[in-house]
Amino acid sequence: MIGISNKTIYAIAALQELDSIPDNEVLKIKEIAANASIPQNFLEQILLELKKQGILTSIKGAHGGYKLAKDLKDITLKDVLLILESDIFSDNCKTDNPALKLFWEDLKENVSSLFEIPLSELKNYQLKANQTLNYSI
Repeated sequence: MIGISNKTIYAIAALQELDSIPDNEVLKIKEIAANASIPQNFLEQILLELKKQGILTSIKGAHGGYKLAKDLKDITLKDVLLILESDIFSDNCKTDNPALKLFWEDLKENVSSLFEIPLSELKNYQLKANQTLNYSI
């Protein structure tokens, strides 16, 4: 039912990179790609789409690059999914059975609400990962 592509995974990684810079700075595609281990050509397409939808802004020129247009607390995983995954929440129930239609509608609604996680939650996972690394040493 729901598949999240590498495109979305890369987008989330890029957004996390962009969240780590000061508000008045930008990152070049090359830097984002290197820091987040994303193929640069693929990243260019992703960033352009996020820019078109108002998630990012860009500055042209030698000192240009990308930065967040919104705080990560104002961007949800669902926002990114709806931009990059064309039919992830589409209604594709092909049955005449009313019980099955209700079942799939409820499932779609419940799954959709799970993706309302603000991307600022990534910081909590980063802290958890750092704690795990510290305990392993």
